[in-house]
Amino acid sequence: MGIKTLLITQARTGSTRLPGKVLKTVLDKTILQIHLERIGKSKNISEIIVATTVNEEDKIIYDYAIRWGYKSFRGSENDVLDRFYQAALPYKPEWIVRVTSDCPLLDPVLLDDVIDYIQTANVDYGTNCFILSYPDGQDIEVFKFAALKKAWHEAVLKSDREHVTTYIRKNSDVKGGTLFKGINFPGKTDYSEIRMTLDENADLELLTRLIINLGVEKTWLEYTKYIIKHELYKINQNHHRGEGYLKSLKND
Repeated sequence: MGIKTLLITQARTGSTRLPGKVLKTVLDKTILQIHLERIGKSKNISEIIVATTVNEEDKIIYDYAIRWGYKSFRGSENDVLDRFYQAALPYKPEWIVRVTSDCPLLDPVLLDDVIDYIQTANVDYGTNCFILSYPDGQDIEVFKFAALKKAWHEAVLKSDREHVTTYIRKNSDVKGGTLFKGINFPGKTDYSEIRMTLDENADLELLTRLIINLGVEKTWLEYTKYIIKHELYKINQNHHRGEGYLKSLKND
């Protein structure tokens, strides 16, 4: 018998735009630690795994995760789909939740709401990103382990191996596909232009301002309204979500 809901967050030190980004610190805590402590407040997650790479420089991420009391797994750097599948396999989960560790202010209540919504709908795959309305940095994907296994067996494009869920998304009925049933978790207001993720130095400046001024316990909406009220979006508005995936498509 496996567990119901396994959260896997991917993390590595190798980032072309901001190397070592998840080990950057704000108020004496790394971005990775802030991220893990926030998602650890979720009520719907059975287990958390930090999935990093077998590269020597990423051993520090594995070691930190274990030291802080989390599970960790080291797998392929570029075949992240395989990394996720191999990380999940021993746990026999019914559901996988995928997030990324460069999102330190991911909201655990939103996380639980998205999990509830998608598991109640009992679809193969759901996300709050089919229709963008949440800030970049609040991206959540929830899918059945069976869907991950199917993608692991069938996906051949480099971009689909590198980005874990693109094969599932492209072949879901939401995108006109037939292999998977999908659903979008809706947002009431479009905040998709707001960035609270970490890809560039400008993002780190904004996150630092947010954490110093508001702490790490606020909701995603409180952070969003603060960014808008104080016009902090001007700090990092020149960057766009999905840049990494677009780069992978060019390499296919």
